[in-house]
Amino acid sequence: MSKILSNKSNLQVLYEDNHIIVVNKRAGDIVQGDKTGDTPLSEVIKEYIAEKYNKPGNVYLGVVHRLDRPTTGIVVFSKTSKALPRLNKLFADKDAKKTYWALVKNEPQKHEATLIHWLKKNPKNNKSTAHTKEVPDSKKAILHYKVIKKLDHYFLLEIQLETGRHHQIRSQLASIGCPIKGDLKYGFDRSNSDASIHLHAKHLQFVHPVKKEPIDVTAPLPDDALWNVCLA
Repeated sequence: MSKILSNKSNLQVLYEDNHIIVVNKRAGDIVQGDKTGDTPLSEVIKEYIAEKYNKPGNVYLGVVHRLDRPTTGIVVFSKTSKALPRLNKLFADKDAKKTYWALVKNEPQKHEATLIHWLKKNPKNNKSTAHTKEVPDSKKAILHYKVIKKLDHYFLLEIQLETGRHHQIRSQLASIGCPIKGDLKYGFDRSNSDASIHLHAKHLQFVHPVKKEPIDVTAPLPDDALWNVCLA
């Protein structure tokens, strides 16, 4: 993965208040620190908060959920220790409605369907395999998809996640013969030039954990020729 690291000057904040901050992650950014040692998005946001609000000392920031490094779109962070467990519960209880867009080369057999698999993660290659029946150490994964646009060489899918498993969308779509554009790990034939994949966390709806108000956030698509055609 090429190092397309965020900094606070290009951080795209979609929503912010005293308790939460929602950003549009770029391909290449990692949500929190890992073995690569690259600067994670969480640290970039801490720096942004410290500078914006002139906060001395350590800035609190809780990681609520993650997106894969090559994926783009909405990521939610907690700015207070009060909001973090409530956000964690909200996501765990599936009370956050997540919508993704994905571009695939192969036409799905059904233009609208629910996929149910049992995913088993292999930590050695950081990959999940989708099984049609439960196997040891597997987790049930459910998503709903529909084809919303046909391009010249690709199909645009809109995906609603019911569960949040490791590489769930990537693995489940690959299992029906529809790997995501650029996703070599899950069977696409070539990578994208910027090491991204065409999977975007586009829309998120949830009830604010403290204010109890509905939050509705949409992340603009990355500026590339193929995504731009999807909006035409």
